[in-house]
Amino acid sequence: MFTVIAFVLLSHQPMQPVVEGLASYYTVRGTGGITASGERLKDNAMTCAMRTGEFGDYVLVVAENGKSVVCRINDRGPFVKNRVIDLSRSAMKALHPTAGLVPVKVYNLGSEPPGLNQAPL
Repeated sequence: MFTVIAFVLLSHQPMQPVVEGLASYYTVRGTGGITASGERLKDNAMTCAMRTGEFGDYVLVVAENGKSVVCRINDRGPFVKNRVIDLSRSAMKALHPTAGLVPVKVYNLGSEPPGLNQAPL
């Protein structure tokens, strides 16, 4: 019984961002096309590069304008000072259709795609 109560209480706590800062994007054209995880970079995939985190983990990226996207970590980077995450082209376009840099907060969602690990109500 205590486990259930603890789970309910903990699941209602606000998530803390892993990192805050500027997000940029990168494309197949600007890279070698292969990510650090060995996957081929795809502009239309919802993927990202972060310096920390496990390959395959999902992150929620929330832009300053209120839009958000869920991405899977499959690469390392960004390697530009003052940037916290590189997004695939389609992920960046979902946050802002024309911007190259966007202020964001990044939250770790874990290794399962969102929605699959939620308990039924």
